[in-house]
Amino acid sequence: MTRLVRILLAVLGVGAATALVGPFLVPVPRLRGTVPPEQLADPDSRFAVVGGVRIHYKLAGNDEPTVILLHGFAASTFSWREVMAPLAELGTVVAYDRPSSGLTGRPLPGDWTGDSPYGPEAQVEQLIGLMDQLNIREAILIGHSAGGTVAVNVALRHPDRVAALVLVDPAIYTSGGAPAWIRPLLGTPQLRRIGPLIARSIQSRGEQILDLAWHDPSKITDEVRAGYRLPLQAENWDRSLWELAAASRDRNLAAQLKDVRQPVLVITGDDDRIVPTAESIRLADELPDAELVVIPACGHVPHEECPAPFLAAATQFISRLRGAAP
Repeated sequence: MTRLVRILLAVLGVGAATALVGPFLVPVPRLRGTVPPEQLADPDSRFAVVGGVRIHYKLAGNDEPTVILLHGFAASTFSWREVMAPLAELGTVVAYDRPSSGLTGRPLPGDWTGDSPYGPEAQVEQLIGLMDQLNIREAILIGHSAGGTVAVNVALRHPDRVAALVLVDPAIYTSGGAPAWIRPLLGTPQLRRIGPLIARSIQSRGEQILDLAWHDPSKITDEVRAGYRLPLQAENWDRSLWELAAASRDRNLAAQLKDVRQPVLVITGDDDRIVPTAESIRLADELPDAELVVIPACGHVPHEECPAPFLAAATQFISRLRGAAP
């Protein structure tokens, strides 16, 4: 028995050593062909440093109310291309790239002190900081998918800065982040070493996710696919994507919905295969002051796949808010 225990301990020791040392032996080649995000900017791109992060944003319109657009995971300001100009006819519209996305800067460990700029709390304060820099006292937040998570977080933490919410297929009950049991491991030196390799899988899986997000993938043009691939040319996109995963936390927003006092419009496609349509229906029912629009023959990205009905619902909602304002 003693010999068996020794053998077992030896096997466990070898396994532990492999787990501890093995990742450091895996080659992680540098990405080729990446450039500073500024080199990929559009003529209407703007940048602001907020909390040490260089935020890329776009602005249209010059009147009240102000609408701020928050994109989903692996998306960017590009995802609002169909609806930003029409929404700007109602007032001012700001779209910005959240950390690890688009052309926003990608700080790495050692570039910051304290909490990670990729964490949920930091993303709340980044939006408030951007509003302060742009002299925006109050805004209507339109958040898609994971951007909807940020929008609800901001509404809960800074209710005086949020006039209303438009939540588009929002990730409230299904966050899409790493499972809770694995999160403590994501920040270990071993996984930080090989994390970028794992993150790079989005280069191949991204096309599959994009197809899954649309009810009818045949409508996805080559230009749309290229727009989604563009941020993968920004330097350190892979490492920052891993930092986003490592900083993810479950904010348990479902338990706090009763505290959302702003009027809310929930928009979803009837064929959302990423955030199930049933979750958006449930959300509209559980929020204190919410209405629901379900767009037929539409998937996870109605502002891209079905912009006309999306705009009809959003503009009607915003126009009613303007009519109710004192």
